Amino acid sequence: MVVLVVATSSDPASIGPAAAFLAMPGWSPGPPIAEGMQSFTNGNVRLLKHERSIIAEDHLDQRWQEATGEPVSEVIFLSKHTAVSNRPALTVHPIGVPHLREDETPPQGGTPGWAAIPNPRIGPWLRLMQKIAAEQGLVPEFEITLEATHHGPVTSTPTMFVEIGSTEEYWGRQDAAQAIALVLRKGLGLEDGNDVGSWQGNGEKVLLGIGGCWNVEALHQSFL
Repeated sequence: MVVLVVATSSDPASIGPAAAFLAMPGWSPGPPIAEGMQSFTNGNVRLLKHERSIIAEDHLDQRWQEATGEPVSEVIFLSKHTAVSNRPALTVHPIGVPHLREDETPPQGGTPGWAAIPNPRIGPWLRLMQKIAAEQGLVPEFEITLEATHHGPVTSTPTMFVEIGSTEEYWGRQDAAQAIALVLRKGLGLEDGNDVGSWQGNGEKVLLGIGGCWNVEALHQSFL
């Protein structure tokens, strides 16, 4: 099983972190996938670069397996983030448009009523991102946030987006790109062999919250 990290050259907040990630040790050229796509390998991590919108390439996990024979365990997309506040931010979020009816057209990819399986790294990586951003001097200038799901592309495996926001001024920031690259390297275990946030489902208890909860800590303790 391999982890697929996806970047696009059409987005500075995507290709910047990808370039910083590829500048770190251990990479070699990967197999050819399709015209306009490049791939690179490092351990069980595969970085795929393409030229289209990050939300336009559906089923990249399935297409990777069909082209290489390697099943994909999870997908991580690198992208820009936009917000009305225009505040600089580093974000993570799941994907999908489950709020749309079948007769509605998703404005940013995906399929109406669909949501990807959330990548279990989302919570641990949010905390890792906070730590690395602080160490790199990006906090408090950059806000570290968890977004709601709101777009595609369509995938079949656990998926997350890792983003830089929120305006063109920040999308190309090299220090932000370096911070994201460090999150990827540390989080995927390429630094010391110890990854962050992977979950194999080996009998661990899972806490599922639906609706509001006024005291999460009390609920957690009662669950234990």
